[in-house]
Amino acid sequence: MNIESIQKVLLECYSKDLCYPKVQDDWNENNKCFGMCAITSLIINDYFGGDICKIHVDNISHYFNLIENKVIDLTSSQFNHKIDYKDYQIIDREKILTDDTKNRYNILKTKLIKKLLKQVDEKVYSCKSCDKLVDKFPKDATVFIGRDNDIVLVGEAPANNGWRKSHKLWCDINGKVLPSGVVLQKLFDIIDRNIFETTFLESVKCYPLERKNLKICSSKCKNIMLEQLRILNPKLIITLGEFPTRNLLNFKFNKFADVVGNIYEVNGYKILPIYHPSPISPKSYKDNVPIFENLRDM
Repeated sequence: MNIESIQKVLLECYSKDLCYPKVQDDWNENNKCFGMCAITSLIINDYFGGDICKIHVDNISHYFNLIENKVIDLTSSQFNHKIDYKDYQIIDREKILTDDTKNRYNILKTKLIKKLLKQVDEKVYSCKSCDKLVDKFPKDATVFIGRDNDIVLVGEAPANNGWRKSHKLWCDINGKVLPSGVVLQKLFDIIDRNIFETTFLESVKCYPLERKNLKICSSKCKNIMLEQLRILNPKLIITLGEFPTRNLLNFKFNKFADVVGNIYEVNGYKILPIYHPSPISPKSYKDNVPIFENLRDM
């Protein structure tokens, strides 16, 4: 994912209701970037860092990004002339996030994420790397998008009777919450969160016909998983069990117990491994409780 690919998808996401309210009546399909500079600069800042800057163009405020001393202005095309960027002011992003701007930014960010993830899902549907080892995931989204992406859960692989068949996260085909979901919700109660409102994806995208295939399937799915996480850009990743943990940590470890409960910073992400919440494991609840109590108190 790069700035050019995001710019292309953003153009598909822009709409009149996302335009700056004071000029909304002047927005049209021929000038999709019009009135979108503030919310666009916030999104680019999310993914690529740098500074958000403000200048005045034609007597109106205009926002753009400055990344490694390079001007990145994805909405400059709304003007019919070149822009002089020399007299800019660096702006604290929190000052931009007024109630209206924050609402428009959140809507645009959600639209962008859904479109980007859909592109990744197309790769999943067409992938043939593990054809003899798995049942394919149906043509549904392989990421459940929650209320926000502050916390993203990464599971091992789709359960045989789980959401790939029920089309409902953490539930079987009869709509009953799976045992792993019951345990995980008890743990999430500690941090006052709902698993059904928490973004979730799997390390392996299809259902491995035999558990022994998890390792090879995890390896083949790794780049797709990383692409999805890059799009979601979470503040904390909680890995459920050994396979997603090994897929994400950039160092080898012998015993899974040695890394469980510790927060690691890898490639800009904070990663917290926990024991898999399946009640088959005696560690699934009692040994995870202290981890969530620590998380609550952070």
